[in-house]
Amino acid sequence: MADAPRITVEELKRRMDAGEDFTIIDTRNPKAWAETDTVIPEAIRVPLENLEQNLQRIPKNRPVVAYCT
Repeated sequence: MADAPRITVEELKRRMDAGEDFTIIDTRNPKAWAETDTVIPEAIRVPLENLEQNLQRIPKNRPVVAYCT
């Protein structure tokens, strides 16, 4: 698999504000979710170690952005 392009948080916000249609997958672990107030609107929360078991939750008809720390 080719390396996926990376974007900054600022670029993601700009694209969200512009109304771009994509799916965001928040792959942080539950501990990280509990330690922050940061919630990305409409993001699908799936810890990276559980991603494969949750592939059916990810729409295949639009680009995907994975958020991790």
